[in-house]
Amino acid sequence: MVDPSPAKLQQLTAVQLRDALASGELSAREATAHFLSVIEARNKHLGAFVTVTAEQAMDGAKAADNLHAQLSRTHRLSELPLLHGMPLAFKDLTDVAGIPTTHGSAALEHKPAPEDGALAATLKGQGAISLGKTQVPEFGLTAYSENRIAPPSRNPHSLSRSSGGSSGGSAAAVAAGMVPFAPGTDGGGSIRIPAGACGLVGLKPGRGVVPSGASAGDAAKLVVAGPLARTAADAALLMDALVPQEQAPDGGYLANVGHAPLPLKVGVSLDSPWAGVFPFDVEQEAMDSLARGILLLEEAGHRVAEAEIRYDNRYPDAFTAAWTAGVGSARIAPQREALLTPLTRVFRRRAQQRSALKVNEALGFLRQFEHDTIAQYAEWDVILMPTLAQTPQPIGWFTGGGHSGEPWPSEWAGDADEDYKRQCEYAPWSSMVNVCGLPAISIPVHVTASGLPMGIQVIGKPGSELQLLQLAAVLESFK
Repeated sequence: MVDPSPAKLQQLTAVQLRDALASGELSAREATAHFLSVIEARNKHLGAFVTVTAEQAMDGAKAADNLHAQLSRTHRLSELPLLHGMPLAFKDLTDVAGIPTTHGSAALEHKPAPEDGALAATLKGQGAISLGKTQVPEFGLTAYSENRIAPPSRNPHSLSRSSGGSSGGSAAAVAAGMVPFAPGTDGGGSIRIPAGACGLVGLKPGRGVVPSGASAGDAAKLVVAGPLARTAADAALLMDALVPQEQAPDGGYLANVGHAPLPLKVGVSLDSPWAGVFPFDVEQEAMDSLARGILLLEEAGHRVAEAEIRYDNRYPDAFTAAWTAGVGSARIAPQREALLTPLTRVFRRRAQQRSALKVNEALGFLRQFEHDTIAQYAEWDVILMPTLAQTPQPIGWFTGGGHSGEPWPSEWAGDADEDYKRQCEYAPWSSMVNVCGLPAISIPVHVTASGLPMGIQVIGKPGSELQLLQLAAVLESFK
């Protein structure tokens, strides 16, 4: 039997927890109560959750236990849903029935969602129990999860630093043991950036692989849902719940994640489509993580060599036009516009002033960029770089607070362009993966002398999600 004590439950992986719930060794009520208690103890320091739905979660756990008892009596436990009784949380861009979706914005009225969005409906349909909504940046626009409605999401490895964005609250919750794993969504790095900052496995699936991850109004088809987890196997379990069975690998992701991939040709590149507009330095800690990743991949039998990738310098303007188009059309009462953050307000105004022709030109360029970039990547099985060019940054660093508390020059405070520049320098290898519709994974491989996690990003070919998870599992085995 599984020991239901907090210390023992905290040590279980998501896969082990799922197995204990399915076998009946652990009840859904015991599991849910445990994670709610962790949230109560830790969220005040971390700001990972915006809303905790304890009563609804316990009601869901009771229903899950009743279902288990019913199926057990009739010897039909094989009919339990895949994630029976598994606690998780949804970022506050995802509709969950009866709970307000704030989108991280003080400018919106926070009315309860009338029904579950597609992502919540999919995972609830697989038996998962939602514990609440996690912190996000306003409209999911930034690489940090700070807004005007709730405390910022902090990094469990260093509370003065950001957990990343836009799935920052979800990543902090997983890293702090508030939930066993969580779905994120990624339109420009929003799974991989917080995974890198918080020391998690974060998989951005390829375009169309997770149907419930699509986002309305996403003309460039950038956004996809994927897992944030502590292990590759845990991420594979969540992928099995997210991907329709007919589209999944034979036997599923979890059943195959332990099989090492055949030797791969790995191309290492620090080239970025942002470098022409925002020349950036790669911190030594990021290079250390890359060196560690290369070493582990070579020890696993893969061939690693430098890859030179050339990007069109028109990319930054085109991506920004596509990325911010949605915020321009968001329905916000004029009298509430002042409640937007400085970055959102500036990019909303620019989006509204941009003609439909300009947006369509940007979308056309991005489709050509996708074609050209994938053609360059084709020489390699996977492309490798650090997940982030810098260590996780302090809370407020992007928006007006300096590194280690030093203030920005006054003319920068609240400056949207300086904010955006810093984000692009922090995560210069994220957004082009979304534009190309390719799968990519952040894998933790290194810890700095001060205890901050650092990861590598591996970009795969279309349909290589399982291969990326297998690579992550292999690298875990070296720890």
